[in-house]
Amino acid sequence: MHDVCLIVNPSAGAGRAARLLPAVEAELRGLGLRFRVERTRSIEHARELTRGAAAAGEVAAAMGGDGLTGAVAGELRDGAGVLAVLPGGRGNDFARKLGIGADPVAACEHVRRGRERRVDLAAAGGRTYLGILSAGLDSDAQDVAAATRLPLGGLVYAYGALRALAAWRPARWTVGVDGETRVFDGYSVAVANSGVFGGGMRLVPDARLDDGLLDVVLSEAIPKRRYLANVPKVFRGTHVGEPGLHILRARSVTFAADRPFTAYADGDPIAELPATVRVVEGALRVLAP
Repeated sequence: MHDVCLIVNPSAGAGRAARLLPAVEAELRGLGLRFRVERTRSIEHARELTRGAAAAGEVAAAMGGDGLTGAVAGELRDGAGVLAVLPGGRGNDFARKLGIGADPVAACEHVRRGRERRVDLAAAGGRTYLGILSAGLDSDAQDVAAATRLPLGGLVYAYGALRALAAWRPARWTVGVDGETRVFDGYSVAVANSGVFGGGMRLVPDARLDDGLLDVVLSEAIPKRRYLANVPKVFRGTHVGEPGLHILRARSVTFAADRPFTAYADGDPIAELPATVRVVEGALRVLAP
């Protein structure tokens, strides 16, 4: 039996987390769990709440999107505490990768009866992340997705990619993968921990959370029409093997472009290029099915 600190971002999912919170509280009570609820005012406040939960020996249950979950996970690094995931945002990609699904009420069962497992984190720019760090066309797409007020749910990231593609011109990339340098012209560089991002886009379908390795995705320049045709395939994970796409594995990756880009991870800006990403093996304890 765990004591739980339920850390909620009320604005996650355009208010979805706030709307579902009463049902989540009722479910936790029904499962006999002892818990308290803390509503976040900012990401830094969420980190502060997580540190307090860990110090008290409570499970830190993140109810929000991947940004909140990633911030909570970063404070629990190196086994400082245990994470539970109650998906309340738009993307919920880390919950999807763990097999938790998108319903935070149903996910309460895993707080009560889930198995604790160790998973990897990735570190960049002095911060850690759970999913995929990417830059290039993905940077522009994230900017579009963050600015839109259209009620698109998880499809907001695909919408951002389509809008960004219209104005895109290729960048020249220099990538060091475990010390081996590659140079190419193309759309993006992505460094994956979980392999899933953008509201269910399975960029690296076979990525594992517990292998001590990162999956590095290099997207070379191809015609925009072909790139556009590949976007639906990414949601199914059937794009692997398409011309111009290369997936490498490494413990450390350094990359830069010929123009400025912000690298995003878990839906938030995390570093300016050039950036170095390293795997942090088995650093996070999480409750999962």
